[in-house]
Amino acid sequence: MSDGVNEQELVEVLSAKTKVDPKLIRLVLKHEQTFINSAKADAKGGVDIDNDDLVDYVVAQRDLKLDELAVERILDAEMDYLMDKGLAGYID
Repeated sequence: MSDGVNEQELVEVLSAKTKVDPKLIRLVLKHEQTFINSAKADAKGGVDIDNDDLVDYVVAQRDLKLDELAVERILDAEMDYLMDKGLAGYID
């Protein structure tokens, strides 16, 4: 989670947008962070995250009982939130 993100606000926004329990959203975000932390940086220090790989990783976690579509909705809503805050973007 980025330093510029209020986690409580993020979870509330994601829950309102996706209608998913905040506890499950926190679990998705925890697994997402684990996946990102294990990603290899390129020569410029950037990390390219494939969204399909991320979703597959999160869905495969045994403690999470959400389907692929729900995880995708949460991660898409998170990206929208981060982009609105100017904290993230897509690389072409």
